[in-house]
Amino acid sequence: MSIAEEQNQRGGVTIARLLMSFGPLLFLAALVIVFTVLKPSFIDPINLFNITRQISITGLIALGMTFVILTAGIDLSVGSLLAFCGMVAAVIAKGGAANTLSLSTSGTQGYGWFAALLAAVIVGAAAGGVQGLAITRLKVPPFVVTLGGLTVFRGLTLTISNGGPISGFDASMRWFGTGLIGPVPVPAIIFAIAAILCHIVLRYTRYGRAVYAVGGNAEAARLSGLRVDRILVSVYVIVGFFAGLAAFVLSARLNSSEAVAGIGYELTVISAVVIGGTSLFGGIGSVGGTVVGAALIGVLQNGLQFNNVSSYTQSIVIGLILILAVAFDRWLKSRVRR
Repeated sequence: MSIAEEQNQRGGVTIARLLMSFGPLLFLAALVIVFTVLKPSFIDPINLFNITRQISITGLIALGMTFVILTAGIDLSVGSLLAFCGMVAAVIAKGGAANTLSLSTSGTQGYGWFAALLAAVIVGAAAGGVQGLAITRLKVPPFVVTLGGLTVFRGLTLTISNGGPISGFDASMRWFGTGLIGPVPVPAIIFAIAAILCHIVLRYTRYGRAVYAVGGNAEAARLSGLRVDRILVSVYVIVGFFAGLAAFVLSARLNSSEAVAGIGYELTVISAVVIGGTSLFGGIGSVGGTVVGAALIGVLQNGLQFNNVSSYTQSIVIGLILILAVAFDRWLKSRVRR
């Protein structure tokens, strides 16, 4: 190989590494520019804060999903688990499972927002733990276990609610979904705090390094003394916890918990994590990438709605982008390995 060819190859590898690090961020910036050119009101602060409020729900679950995918796992049940946790929170908040179509808070005799929040996250974490134990003890692949969980949790939600919504929460609970601190929506602040905590855990703690090690090579991690099964269970507990937290915020935002909530969220959440650069094969990824991925999908959905594109077409676009993102990621890695 000549010196010129070697320099060209090194230049290509450097560009590929830069794209691996900043590709999603550059794509996000390009989307914002395109949608702003199409409709200048897209960049209005009110719309931007609306986007942050929209992405906070799926973003919270995506943070937990990052832990799962870093271990080379997957959780397809998060949408159904969100609906289940939201219904549990509604029952606690209202003090009963009777269907209420009215958004009025009159007649509310529940146990308050704190008990509802606590119930949602505990149920979510417990459900995630059960799935983690099924994966590690029964040696059933995560895909199968969580696919079963998807139907089980949806069925439990329908059983509790009898198919109807539970609506009309008090103002203190609704504040977590519709409130503002200054100009910033409360759900966006909750998402930001959770993202910072997850980043610290994954980047600066022994537990975070263990998660990466298990995803990189589980057998090597086991031989080095890590309790692999315990770590695997813990990541499903984490994603269940965040599904419960997201369920509480979503119920507070809508002032209602519905049995059909969260349908299709698993696709959006997994797309956010993968588009953000986390490898489906484990061991590679970051919370920062997931935040960018969630923002990218939120901007895409909002921009398409702004331009009157139907929700059916939005699903097609997001699915295609997921496929292209994975294909592009694999191509970049092959360039770097040369």
